[in-house]
Amino acid sequence: MHPKISFLFFLLAALAAGDSSAATTLTATPAKLSESDREITIRWSGLPDPDGLDYVGIYSPPSSSDYDFLGYLFLNASATWHSGAGELTLPRLPNLRAPYQFRLFRWPAKEYSYHHIDHDGNPLPHGRHRVAVSGEVDFDYSPSRPGQVHLSFADGVDEMRVLFVCGDGGKRVVRYGLEKGEEGGNWKEVVTEVRTYEQKHMCDSPANTSVGWRDPGFVFDGLMKGLEPGRRYFYKVGSDSGGWSDTYSFISRDSEANETIAFLFGDMGTYVPYNTYIRTQDESLSTVKWILRDIQALGDKPVFISHIGDISYARGYAWVWDHFFSQIEPIAANIPYHVCIGNHEYDWPSQPWKPSWAANIYGTDGGGECGIPYSVKFRMPGNSFVPTGNGAPDTRNLYYSFDSGVVHFVYMSTETNFVQGSDQYNFIKADLEKVDRSRTPFVVFQGHRPMYTTSNEARDFAMRQQMVQNLEPLLVTHNVTLALWGHVHRYERFCPIKNFKCLNMSSSFVYPGAPVHVVIGMGGQDWQPIWQPRHDHPDVPVYPQPERSMYRGGEFGYTKLVATKEKLTLMYIGNHDGQVHDMVEIFASHVSSNSGVPEVADDTKLSTGTGVSIKQKIPLLQILGSAMFALVVGFSFGFLVRRKREAAQWTAVKNEES
Repeated sequence: MHPKISFLFFLLAALAAGDSSAATTLTATPAKLSESDREITIRWSGLPDPDGLDYVGIYSPPSSSDYDFLGYLFLNASATWHSGAGELTLPRLPNLRAPYQFRLFRWPAKEYSYHHIDHDGNPLPHGRHRVAVSGEVDFDYSPSRPGQVHLSFADGVDEMRVLFVCGDGGKRVVRYGLEKGEEGGNWKEVVTEVRTYEQKHMCDSPANTSVGWRDPGFVFDGLMKGLEPGRRYFYKVGSDSGGWSDTYSFISRDSEANETIAFLFGDMGTYVPYNTYIRTQDESLSTVKWILRDIQALGDKPVFISHIGDISYARGYAWVWDHFFSQIEPIAANIPYHVCIGNHEYDWPSQPWKPSWAANIYGTDGGGECGIPYSVKFRMPGNSFVPTGNGAPDTRNLYYSFDSGVVHFVYMSTETNFVQGSDQYNFIKADLEKVDRSRTPFVVFQGHRPMYTTSNEARDFAMRQQMVQNLEPLLVTHNVTLALWGHVHRYERFCPIKNFKCLNMSSSFVYPGAPVHVVIGMGGQDWQPIWQPRHDHPDVPVYPQPERSMYRGGEFGYTKLVATKEKLTLMYIGNHDGQVHDMVEIFASHVSSNSGVPEVADDTKLSTGTGVSIKQKIPLLQILGSAMFALVVGFSFGFLVRRKREAAQWTAVKNEES
């Protein structure tokens, strides 16, 4: 460009920002975030003619262009913004292995553009009129220090895996032992493996663009071995040169344990404390809070997490993964955190397996990640993988299984080939065939997209047909106890079901020969499909439940599984009160009807308007005389009919996910 033209361009840009912009100040404190700092304070002053859409953009690294912000905050969130001065606070942000910077912009209403919109269709800032820039905000410790620590089971029952992230790929170790401190010299040390991925490995936008891509750091993988069963171990990760994590602890696996406890949910997502390109999941904070409460109440009892797909909802915006792992670290650094792949980790236009019947099912939900961040940031037992087909690292953590106490858990991938003859189908078949029912009388099967749902998920209808045809015979033949699914952002419990037919209609029973299907996608994502219309009720706003649907809930929450050799109980816990809203009890097949299993009235529709399940067991042997029996049955029938109508009510939610 000619020097005179260049100067003129610079002058016009300066005028566009406003002659008085030089007087506007923007600061962010503290400049160095310590472990004790819980928030960042942003202050500005001297802003002339403030407008309701003036905003502060959030950037990391500071070299990012004005267009490539992480997110933004409107100045009008400050009570004094009309004066041209104000203050905003942000909760402590995750360490992205680079400093943060904040920039103040004007955004005139005439420059809204519906060609540049967020996930909800709202205009996004364009970053044209920058007025002020803050100093950098960094951490007072090295980016080489470990973060995002999380555990998982490994293939050996005497092993525990730990993964964590550092800013460089230098040597890191895991130190662990039975004593809380390592001063006694009894801690063991193991070297870690290290992996990462690059922008070129991403398959589509935004993941492979400057808007969505951020350096993910290096993921370290350490395997603690030779663990004594059922003992509390202490550990830390890192190095003397790069720094150490805090000391965490976990309970090792016990293959002879006679009790199993797990917390299970799908579709939780991530809380992000600013506006960004996508909708994030504020409710995920409540899910983490209540689960932490329940874990602390268990003391030294072993427990693990099962998060069945749609993990962070990063959708190709890399830093959302950092927010997610920082959010779950209080749980995942101390108990194993298990996952299976969902559409928002994987789906992309050129994915290797997309049969003709799935042409309208698999799309762009993964935001161009094609499973790579999911595959590198987690490591589940087994070694399932499929090539990406574009030279990127293989997609992993697809299907696997493990025993925990008295339950055998199986995880599948609904995003990759599962039909008869596929590697995944063969794995599931062989795995179920070798389950030792004397040791694990219960089997829990998990995947992301549901085989059964009464939500109006028309797009997945062909997939559900394929699942019923290909997978349900395996679940029935091999006496799978529970089948848990996500994807639909509600809770829905079905009867024990085979080819859409119920084998039992109560909530407490001896295993009848088919699994109970439960949709548990209510962990945090708030985009909800409507319930499926019934042709005989076209004018009912909330469509009545088919008989096979025993309980529906629109309340955010999670489930808790507790099993002994005699009984498996699954409870649905709501986030608004931390209480149990629904429950099903399944007795092992070896428990006879005369061994203390209660006879149960059909209490499956006993639901308050808020979705609270009220369990009412009626031990029939205590009813004296046929007249009293008839009276109770008649009353119960009338009560159930009334409550069945109430069960169709649900918490107001947002519109269907596209």
